[in-house]
Amino acid sequence: MDSPTQSTSLQRLQNVEKRIIKVLELAGGVIDELANPAGPRKEFLNNHCREFMQPIKDIQVTLRDEIKSACEYRLFEKCDYSSRVADEICLKKLKYVISQLDVIKDLIEEHNSEA
Repeated sequence: MDSPTQSTSLQRLQNVEKRIIKVLELAGGVIDELANPAGPRKEFLNNHCREFMQPIKDIQVTLRDEIKSACEYRLFEKCDYSSRVADEICLKKLKYVISQLDVIKDLIEEHNSEA
């Protein structure tokens, strides 16, 4: 199941996709106007260009934020591999210490039995 962060990110990307479609429609309208046999209407072109630029800026900001967020995402954040490895290392160290304590215990017992 997707985490809430992933689903919100997907929702934002879907909204970006919708805005890109709107921007492409605006660009298509400008191209149609430029191809008008009577010549392009300056006011129409100005309005469409203004409408075009704001969504482009919004899309750019949203995509930048999503890319930054994706770069910060830690793929193995929920992985317990490093903690398991650390536990295994600690276990080996403890086993080594116990074996050394057993050796010391045996030496003390030997020394006491000789005395």
